[in-house]
Amino acid sequence: MKKKPGFELRDVCGEKLIIAQGIQNLDFSKMINLNETAAYIWEQLPDDEPFTAADAAKALMEEYDVSEDVALRDAQALLDQLRDEGLVED
Repeated sequence: MKKKPGFELRDVCGEKLIIAQGIQNLDFSKMINLNETAAYIWEQLPDDEPFTAADAAKALMEEYDVSEDVALRDAQALLDQLRDEGLVED
């Protein structure tokens, strides 16, 4: 999986938002609000290299007191949501 180019995480009035930038995302009219944990994962994932749910789970386990099973389940759920929103691709 990879992040699609042109999406940036911003802090707007204390809210973590992913917004589209650039002409390639002109038709993307949404702002995606992330909670603290989802924003942390987004920041840990590489911008232009492939990553897996296991990579996201590893980041979760390094930052939070969570088991590998729970981290992997939660990471996969987040990545599925990001894919559904068009922010990452296989």
